[in-house]
Amino acid sequence: MSGGTAQAVVLERFGVPVSLRSFRVPTAGPGGMVVTVRYGGICGTDLHLQQGHLPIPVPLVLGHEGLGTVHQLGPGATHDAVGVELREGDTVMWASSIACGRCRACLRDREPTLCTSRRTYGVNRPLDEDSGLSGAWAEFIDLRPGTVVVKVPDGVSPLAAMALACAGPTMIHALHERRPVRVGEVVVVQGSGPVGMAAAALAQLAGAAEVIMVGGPSARLNLAAKAGIGDQHFDITGPKGPDPVLDQVRAATPEGVGADLVIECAGAPDAVAQGLSLARRGGSYLVVGQYTDSGDTVLNPHQIVHRQLDIYGSWAFTGAHLIEYVRALPQLTNRFSLESLVTSFPLPDADEAMARVADASVVKAVLANDP
Repeated sequence: MSGGTAQAVVLERFGVPVSLRSFRVPTAGPGGMVVTVRYGGICGTDLHLQQGHLPIPVPLVLGHEGLGTVHQLGPGATHDAVGVELREGDTVMWASSIACGRCRACLRDREPTLCTSRRTYGVNRPLDEDSGLSGAWAEFIDLRPGTVVVKVPDGVSPLAAMALACAGPTMIHALHERRPVRVGEVVVVQGSGPVGMAAAALAQLAGAAEVIMVGGPSARLNLAAKAGIGDQHFDITGPKGPDPVLDQVRAATPEGVGADLVIECAGAPDAVAQGLSLARRGGSYLVVGQYTDSGDTVLNPHQIVHRQLDIYGSWAFTGAHLIEYVRALPQLTNRFSLESLVTSFPLPDADEAMARVADASVVKAVLANDP
């Protein structure tokens, strides 16, 4: 089962285009598996990694989100994380990180997302570690023991599953563990990328009375509306600036006083000050999009006190949240046209795909190895 070669996209050093390298396809180790990657997702974080915005080791194979079919099961790897028997050829997704399970964050705080020893595929597993095939931008990925692997339900389109492959579990962590959406609430979502799409879709499934999306460009918002995601859509990227749009968003909430919950998914620091002004007095603000350090911003702390806001931050996700995302896929794909959010690129076109993500001309880009 092992042997042969596989291509993979490698970040050689920061600030330069990625390269394509060949690797030997490894043999699955005890408790692990080798997966044939069908799709490797491109996340906004990948663009930040390329520019050196996070201290990661290079060179490495990029790609922390993916979907594929089991190529080889290692000794002892017989079932997925929820007890479903696995066989070669089964379609699976896997969690991006393995926490240490021993530190305070893992054991006492029960927040393994905060584990400082997390090992993350496509982020901090360099080429000189094991087989080197440790990212999803590749034809094969070498999954280590301890990886949370979940079989994708029959009937779920793999491309639809990839639409929110990282954003979905990220928002499940935020909405399950940090600040849930309560039935009947009005929710404002800042941002119309995959994280914003996931936030809006999950808020709708959770019973929000209305979900208002604020983002741009308008083509993204139109795509969200056609996919059934969000109830109202406001483009904040127009030539008149954000202030008139923010006024329109507040006016669209009950009595014009703001939302019960505002979820920041934009990733732009300026969005935080804007979001504070969109919450009603006594409301909540959930910040998810500031995953990488994009710099400081100016905000008025009086808005926090005057509005008596509850403010939450949420970082990444764990295998438990991936399990919940995969479990929710039948419901998500039945209600929303997730596949329409995805644009596929062949593996050698990784640079073009990243450029399309950067200029917001696509919502979700994936690198495809479809036969």
